[in-house]
Amino acid sequence: MPLVQKSLARLAIACGMLPIAAVSADHDSSRWEKYIARFEAADKKQMPQPDGILFIGSSSIRMWKTLEQDFPGLPVINRGFGGSQIADSNHFARRIVHPYKPRQIVFYAGDNDVAAGKSPEKVLTDFQQFVKTVRAKLPKARVSFIAIKPSLSRWKLSGKMAMANSLVRNACSKNKRLDYIDIWQPMLGENGKPRPDLFLGDGLHLNAKGYALWTSIVKPYLAKHE
Repeated sequence: MPLVQKSLARLAIACGMLPIAAVSADHDSSRWEKYIARFEAADKKQMPQPDGILFIGSSSIRMWKTLEQDFPGLPVINRGFGGSQIADSNHFARRIVHPYKPRQIVFYAGDNDVAAGKSPEKVLTDFQQFVKTVRAKLPKARVSFIAIKPSLSRWKLSGKMAMANSLVRNACSKNKRLDYIDIWQPMLGENGKPRPDLFLGDGLHLNAKGYALWTSIVKPYLAKHE
């Protein structure tokens, strides 16, 4: 997309004038089609009950296999697809967000965005578009953003990730139906770097201890909205 078009697009986004499809025009989400089709096939067999809590986003959500055990008694739904960026969740929202009519969406994405070279400002813009996309059909749904995590394998990007988190945190603070869930600070050790004991061998994905930490931090954000 030429520079002039990008500038006009940003202006249109700020004014709320740009349609959803146009916002994602420079991002190809087709690689995820088969994964989304699998979700839809599962939904045909057993559609999740409405008014649930939808967890969506990249691999940190997809690999959260203990979601139901970690939040007993809560109607959680896992629709994470690994490697995805915020724009991908925007693209597929009408297929794996809107149909479930969730009362709350717990969203983890942005990690891959920064790793792919997107700026902190782009992460914020895409998150704001996600909220707008959700609210188009679900005006009362709560959106809870889990902060981009600090990781061993991507620590060189920590400055950009921290900036993206700060921008999203500020945006969430201005809307009573948005949450910013800070898992960044609790995942750092006394040396100010990511705790190795929270990760699998790849230094990127969480192990059981990492998910236990996330559960303890996320749970209060769910309980207060039961």
